[in-house]
Amino acid sequence: MPRTDFNQLLEAGVHFGHLKRKWNPKMAPYIFMEKNGIHIIDLHKTVVKVDEAAAALKQIAKSGRRILFVATKKQAKEVVAEKVATVNMPYVTERWPGGMLTNFPTIRKAVKKMATIDKMTADGTYDNLSKREKLQISRQRAKLEKNLGSIADLTRLPAALFVVDVQKEQNAVKEAKRLSIPVFAMVDTCCDPTDIDYVIPANDDATKSIAAIIDVMTQAIAEGLTERKLEKDKEAEEAGEGKEKEAKPRIRKSVKVAASEDFAEEAEQPAAEEAKEETAE
Repeated sequence: MPRTDFNQLLEAGVHFGHLKRKWNPKMAPYIFMEKNGIHIIDLHKTVVKVDEAAAALKQIAKSGRRILFVATKKQAKEVVAEKVATVNMPYVTERWPGGMLTNFPTIRKAVKKMATIDKMTADGTYDNLSKREKLQISRQRAKLEKNLGSIADLTRLPAALFVVDVQKEQNAVKEAKRLSIPVFAMVDTCCDPTDIDYVIPANDDATKSIAAIIDVMTQAIAEGLTERKLEKDKEAEEAGEGKEKEAKPRIRKSVKVAASEDFAEEAEQPAAEEAKEETAE
C-alpha cells in the first residue's frame, strides 16, 4: 500500500485547524504552530496517522467485514456518499438515527419495512390501495430511503466506524464506544480525541480536505477487497485441483481392473477350446 502524499494533503488544506481560542488542549501533540490566530496541524504526524488508519481499514475490508462511514455535515455529505459508494460500504449522510448501533434490530425492522413497500409495488398490491393510502406509503418510503437507504445492505453491526467531525457525530461515537466498535475519525484542533481509536488530525471543515482523507481510506478498502477476492479465487482453484487429484487414482484403478478382466477372458478362451477338443474325441 503506497504512503500518503504529504504535498497532496498540503494542497488540500488538511493542515488548517480552528481558531486558537477554540482549541482543545488534548490536541496539542498534533499542533505544529499558530499563525494569525489559527492553529496549524503537523502534517508529518497526519501522514503517519492516515497510513495507520488506512492499513487497519484495509485489513477489516480484507476480512470481509463492513465499515460504516458517518458524515452528516454539509461539506462532507456528497463527497462521502460518492466515494464510499464505489467500495460498496454503508454510510450515513443524513441525520444520525438514534440507537442506530445500540438498538440495531429496530433499525433493521425499518429497513425491512422499506423492502415490504417495494414488494407491494412489485406484486401489484400498491395499485389496489386508495389514493390517500398510496400517498402515505410513498411519503413513508421516501423518508426511509433518505435516512436508511444507504445502510439497506448492513445486515449486522459494522466492524468499524469512520467519522468526519467527532463533535457533530458525538452520538455515533458514544454508541460505537458502548459496543466496543473501533472508531476512525478526522479530528480537528477543537475536538476531543480521547474516545477515538484511530485519530487523524485534519481539517474537517473544508470539502477538499475531507475528500483527500476519504480518498485514501476508500483506496485502502478497495485494495483489501481486491486481495480478498484473489485469495478466494486461489482457494477455489486449489480445491478444484485437489478434486482432480482424487479422481485420477480412481481412473487408474478402473483401468487396472479392466486390464485384469481382459487377461482373465484371454486365459479362459484356450481352456474352453481344450475342453471342446476333449469332448469331440
